Amino acid sequence: MVRVPLTPEQIEAGRRLGALFRETRAGRDPVAVAQSAGISPETLRKIEMGRLPSPGFGTVVGLCAALDVPLDDAAQVWLGVVADDRRAAG
Repeated sequence: MVRVPLTPEQIEAGRRLGALFRETRAGRDPVAVAQSAGISPETLRKIEMGRLPSPGFGTVVGLCAALDVPLDDAAQVWLGVVADDRRAAG
């Protein structure tokens, strides 16, 4: 099966998601976070740096759980909805 290349918008969405996880992790040990999420530290690093812009759903769920990030917040970041937009809509 041939994989369709990601669009620039999808790549940017992955960068936003990686930044969310990087900022949320802050000073926490990346190895411990990765283990808690069920992924390798290298995978965590790639996601945080935007080099893996389209992580699997299970990976995102695991990271959200490990970092106490509501899955809906991660989805909103992926979609490019900023916090001010969410407050105005709510």
